[in-house]
Amino acid sequence: MDSEFDGKAFCKTVARLPGVYVMLGRSSECLYVGKAKQLRNRLTSYFVSTPQSGKIQRMLSRVASIQVHITKTESEALLLENTLIKEHRPRYNILLRDDKSYPYIRLSDSHDYPGLSLYRGGIEQKNKYYGPFSSAAAVRETLSEIQKIIPIRQCQDSYFRNRSRPCLQYQIKRCSAPCVGKVDRSTYDADVEDSVLLLEGKNEKLGVLLQRKMDQSSESLDYESAARYRDRIAALRKVLEKQYVSGGVANADIVVAVARADRGCVSVMSIRNGQNLGMRHYFQKTLLDETTGEMLTAILPQYYLRNPIPKELIVHPKIEGIIELTRIFSEKAGKKVIIKSNVRDYRAQWLEMALLNTTENLDRHLASKDAYTTRLKQLSKTLGLAVDPVRLECFDISHTAGEATVGACVVFDGEGPVSSQYRRFNMRSVEAGDDYGAMREVLQRRYRKVVENQEVLPDLVLVDGGKGQYRIAQEVLDELLLGDIPVVAVAKGRDRKAGSEKLYVSGRNSALTLPGISAGLHLIQQIRDEAHRFAITGHRQKRAKRRTYSTLEDVPGVGAVRRRALLQYFGGLQQLKRAPVEDLVKVPGISDSLAEKIYHFLRQD
Repeated sequence: MDSEFDGKAFCKTVARLPGVYVMLGRSSECLYVGKAKQLRNRLTSYFVSTPQSGKIQRMLSRVASIQVHITKTESEALLLENTLIKEHRPRYNILLRDDKSYPYIRLSDSHDYPGLSLYRGGIEQKNKYYGPFSSAAAVRETLSEIQKIIPIRQCQDSYFRNRSRPCLQYQIKRCSAPCVGKVDRSTYDADVEDSVLLLEGKNEKLGVLLQRKMDQSSESLDYESAARYRDRIAALRKVLEKQYVSGGVANADIVVAVARADRGCVSVMSIRNGQNLGMRHYFQKTLLDETTGEMLTAILPQYYLRNPIPKELIVHPKIEGIIELTRIFSEKAGKKVIIKSNVRDYRAQWLEMALLNTTENLDRHLASKDAYTTRLKQLSKTLGLAVDPVRLECFDISHTAGEATVGACVVFDGEGPVSSQYRRFNMRSVEAGDDYGAMREVLQRRYRKVVENQEVLPDLVLVDGGKGQYRIAQEVLDELLLGDIPVVAVAKGRDRKAGSEKLYVSGRNSALTLPGISAGLHLIQQIRDEAHRFAITGHRQKRAKRRTYSTLEDVPGVGAVRRRALLQYFGGLQQLKRAPVEDLVKVPGISDSLAEKIYHFLRQD
């Protein structure tokens, strides 16, 4: 048996220098990562005679060793801390769990006829980007409003290249159809410049410009153009009526933290060009009784070291280490960044708005969590489980007549779905249409890996299917010596309607049918439906890819690289089949002779 870790003795060996400490458990798992101005003083504070909070004591009871990384400066320590947190995802650190990048509006400035589109990912110098927005829905709404004012194309380049006549967007006056020459280059370029003014928040300037164009068209007796500009001015006014625009600072983020008991919410409200682009909320569990200031201090580096940094950050509550954060953020942004907490005038209004929204969202989140906890307890009671399940895993199989079979596993914990731990499985050794064989393979692959890597085991396993799928699941778990994990198979009733499901449960000789109003049944339906959604999405993607590539794989002289180039250029197999030889040769890597072969091969049937 390992001897107990002597924290006080260890602290005496640590230098009084800045750096990062990593607390490790008995299996060398990372429990906590922290930084310190003086490592010895910070670590000693954990092991003094004064009792720590219950949560910190529980963490310290798991510590088997501590690693120390000395750095030259506090700034270097902060960067290293963020790197280690991102790499190890420590159990007791406050983590930024949503890794999805912010959506932007991209203007494809490198194209002859630039278009607007929703974009996530790295920033390319050849294009222009506007944002970030709080969600993809906010981007789509903004793009829709822009189209009402200025008819800029919003289609993909591959779609644009393959048009032979205007699409519906032209018919409803949302696009000027540059793809088929319905607008000349100079007019389209002017529209692009107008859209840039709109995206940059220069609405007054745009309004004056449109008014001038309308007057000029009217004076030259071009009443059709004058009417068009009149309609744009009206659309612009209508859109601006919906927006709250400040005449103050152009670019700022308001970042606030609010807590209730052991739950907290950190929110980011983005102001760009004086316009509120919306908010993002990150819900947290205060694992070590952190204050809202400590929560905010933990999240800020994780968030802004992976996202663009605006000129100004307004934070609430006031946090420690502002000087170091300001220096690091300024270096990353390549410009001076200001972090402040005491604000007045319109900044105070923004802060008040952010706090109000964050508080209301946290209250709604807690109410939703309470409802989820109630359903979880009801499910445990209904199934007769010894303890309430903390981790649930549900499996489903999806295919079309045996084609492109995909297995899926979704994970729920005490908070709800844990999408980062969802997994899909492509079948390796199962005959087409063998649902039982597919379920066996998926369960074996999943739980062999769990056992080998000593990963967290579920408290309850659900499978979509009837008695046969239940038997398969039980057999696999028994083979892996995991037979004590309860299994529930969810079978559809005779009419296949929600509420008539039959449940095959471990320890019961007959199927269990729950009333349609059962909270436990509602939770099972939610988890089962999520597994079905995840499985069928993967199946459709695999099927579409297989059908597309299976056709092109038979084309002589076309390998994987050229297949990708062809599909990317034309946007899909159907557009590729319609392409003439003169368009095929425009694709990089396609010669005249190969274009002829592809053209005739795709038309041979």
